[in-house]
Amino acid sequence: MSVDLGALFGAGVAVLTVECQRGVIGPAGPLPALVEEVSRSGIIPRGAAVLEAARSAGVPVLHGTVVRRADGGGVTQNCRLFTATARSGAPPLLAGSDAQAVIEEFGPGPLDWEVPRYHGVSLFHGTELDAILRSLGVATVVLLGVSLNIAIAGTTIEAVNRGYQVVLPRDGVIGTPVQYGEAMLEHTLKLLATVTTCGSVIEAFEAA
Repeated sequence: MSVDLGALFGAGVAVLTVECQRGVIGPAGPLPALVEEVSRSGIIPRGAAVLEAARSAGVPVLHGTVVRRADGGGVTQNCRLFTATARSGAPPLLAGSDAQAVIEEFGPGPLDWEVPRYHGVSLFHGTELDAILRSLGVATVVLLGVSLNIAIAGTTIEAVNRGYQVVLPRDGVIGTPVQYGEAMLEHTLKLLATVTTCGSVIEAFEAA
């Protein structure tokens, strides 16, 4: 089914990358199944093409990242995800470290925004993301990255709660196992967001 992205983007759009960091989806990431699936799926080159088209069209690009303190302060082990990550032996996502940085393929570009968070599982939790988007006149957000299991699902719900339209390119996001990610898109996120493709988003930006 074709989607009129031009109508959605007319009121102001931004692209948000979700936890696309070297220490999350790079070779040393704490969740091997996710790292493997990201590498296999090709979402990085497709996502990079979306970001390039967005920047060329003057569309804001924001990177939601996880950051940690060296002393572990501010992070509670209140769920299995946090506990597993802490025990994985992966390099900590310390501010300014190589592990905490956005993957090279995604930039960040000179005009991109970086929105770090110390706790929680949504890009909106405890960050300035909502205020930044509103100051930029954004009404629609395009999400790229990982993962459909938690962070993208949580960010989609939080965005809808705040009145934003959400666009999810199905080939620019991933979940593990793959079948679960596809089920999330089909049975949950499709009810909340416009599900499309990276190619369609690029075409809409180029048309603009």
